[in-house]
Amino acid sequence: MIRRTIVVALLLLAGFVAETRGNTILNGAGATFPAPLYAKWFEVYQQKKDVRIAYQKVGSGEGLRQILARSVDFGASDAFLTDEELERHGNALIHIPTCLGAVAVIYNLPGDPGLKLTPEALADIYQGRITSWADRRIGADNPKSRLPDQKIAVVSRLDGSGTTFIFTDYLSKVSPSWRASVGRGKKVTWPAGMRVAKNEGVADMVASVPGSIGYVSLNYAVSRSLPVLALRNRSGYYIKPTLASVSAAGDLDLQSDARVMITDTPAPGGYPISAFTYLLVYREQAYDQRERTKAEAMRDLLRWMVHEGQLYAPALEYAPLPGRVVDNTERLLERMTYEGAPLQ
Repeated sequence: MIRRTIVVALLLLAGFVAETRGNTILNGAGATFPAPLYAKWFEVYQQKKDVRIAYQKVGSGEGLRQILARSVDFGASDAFLTDEELERHGNALIHIPTCLGAVAVIYNLPGDPGLKLTPEALADIYQGRITSWADRRIGADNPKSRLPDQKIAVVSRLDGSGTTFIFTDYLSKVSPSWRASVGRGKKVTWPAGMRVAKNEGVADMVASVPGSIGYVSLNYAVSRSLPVLALRNRSGYYIKPTLASVSAAGDLDLQSDARVMITDTPAPGGYPISAFTYLLVYREQAYDQRERTKAEAMRDLLRWMVHEGQLYAPALEYAPLPGRVVDNTERLLERMTYEGAPLQ
């Protein structure tokens, strides 16, 4: 009888431990740019591991705010922190690249004319200097297309957004007037047009407004079957965002901390508004009385994302991390510590 009682107690204890591990919860918040891929990753990972992951797709700006406030376990952002911002927060955060994506420029014109634009023309549209689809500067790039004499309805992001950061970084590189008057940022003062929140909002607005133009993460354009224009890259080629053209833009040696912008790529086959997107985590994981099991769960999730998780990226219109970027990311993960010791 005593032996049976001991066995039952041990089984109950084992069940309690399993339940405790199964109740490990990681909370994250941030970018909508990679949100469809993150949703897939977290669904698959939760089926494989005893970890629950809750992710709020609230935009890069809010994701950065929440990780800096330590109210989440990871923040997701397409915009990395500057040297000054990192220093202000004690250089406590690590940027982990998770995949490559593209900011697609979408439009709503009858018959889908297969639109092409120069960087200068795109910047002038967003500055309100080109206001009609019949403008000769657009016509010069599209001599075989019949473009309507219709006002251009410019759609931009209202919220703080990593997608906006990537888009305005590109415009700042290709247009001196944009750089001087608007500049780069997660949230800027738009010279023209209407503003809506999130990638979904921009995609839905462009889909519903004839004559409109907007910018979204590529997967939102594909999922809504919206036309995507071809942009002339630095090498003079008109390139659409595809897995191949995004991969070409991102196949490079990263600096040690992985914070790099690859817009306006010099790669001949590269799409010029490509970018890495990041998860931000604390280098020292033993903060705010954080349990080691949660720190280990965070490390294991990151490793899975940059290795096995990459297999799920192409189906959702994201380019997997190139091999040398994965190698660099492994070195970044080795910097994670718990109570000062490597989190191995």
